[in-house]
Amino acid sequence: MAVSPSALGKVVEVFERNFRDRGELGASVSIWWDGAELISHGHGWCEREQKREWTCDTMVPVYSATKVPAAATLLLALASRGLNEETLVREVWPRFPVADARFSHLLSHQCGLSALDKRASVLDHAAVVESIEAQTPAWVLGDGHGYHPRTFGALVDEPVRRLTGLTLGGYWREMIAGPLNLDFWIGLPENEWPRVARLYPGKAGKDDLADAFYKQLTTSGTYTRRAFSSPRGLHAIHEMNEGRAWAAGLPALGGVGTASALAKFYQAAIGSISSPLPVCVRQALATPQTAGDDRVLLRPTVFTCGAQQDPLDENGRKIRHIYGPSISSFGHPGAGGSHGFGDPETGISFAYVMNQMDLSVMPGIKCVEMVEAMFSEL
Repeated sequence: MAVSPSALGKVVEVFERNFRDRGELGASVSIWWDGAELISHGHGWCEREQKREWTCDTMVPVYSATKVPAAATLLLALASRGLNEETLVREVWPRFPVADARFSHLLSHQCGLSALDKRASVLDHAAVVESIEAQTPAWVLGDGHGYHPRTFGALVDEPVRRLTGLTLGGYWREMIAGPLNLDFWIGLPENEWPRVARLYPGKAGKDDLADAFYKQLTTSGTYTRRAFSSPRGLHAIHEMNEGRAWAAGLPALGGVGTASALAKFYQAAIGSISSPLPVCVRQALATPQTAGDDRVLLRPTVFTCGAQQDPLDENGRKIRHIYGPSISSFGHPGAGGSHGFGDPETGISFAYVMNQMDLSVMPGIKCVEMVEAMFSEL
């Protein structure tokens, strides 16, 4: 079921309104269906000084929108060795601190390793792994879930290194991004740095400051604050505008790419194009593993093996529509507003990236209104 031309027109109207009325600086949106890109718009500037015009080929850091490409990479590495999401993590990583955890638990934020007691730099993979191995889980496996905003990177990177001998970013490039010709990097080479737009931080509004999550995030010692501080480093936006952040290949927050590439990845993830992702990987990305109140985000969340889905109420109706109307759609937002997802039911995938960030842990109105417009006539 394709997006109608009039619905695509509505998406463009929202995209243009974001620049006119909502302070958009530079942004791209991409919509794919059945292996074809239906819309690719890029507009604005890469920096406030208006030195570089933003185009569809402009790349930008997307923070946690990196997590689904990273999860797909780990799932593919497991499949390459005859393993899957039900394999015990300790079969690959013997010193993993949760004895009964399977990769399905690790990828769906159930292991209680969101915050680390032992300090480590996010840029020091070995030190982060050592801290994880020394960590006592914050809750018992099976007793709910809590988002792992930063530790997720090492949690998926270390098994890929053990399985393949490559970093996760290296395996992503060799096995997925390269074959699909994706302009999305988890470890950006220096020759690509001039194409990266500059990020600008968002400002807190009254609704943000009243939200329980932000109250906890800004209160010293809370578990939410500790989760978003572990491991240390690259907390300030200006640090994410430096080459060392783009090159580091951090699977939790370090992806850099275009909207078109991210949306095309989701075409592969939902099986709408031929790709290196086997059925078992695509099913793992689309199958919910845990749902309920999130111990870190302090709101209902649903996680598959690496992706989010919209939570449902007691009657099976969505309580959010970040991923459109389909219950089966999955994806992941990034800090500040970037977003990507795929819908197996319709074959549609979507991505939005920008450089003027919002202060939002979930996609804001600039993005959500485009998603609503995209599905308005289906």
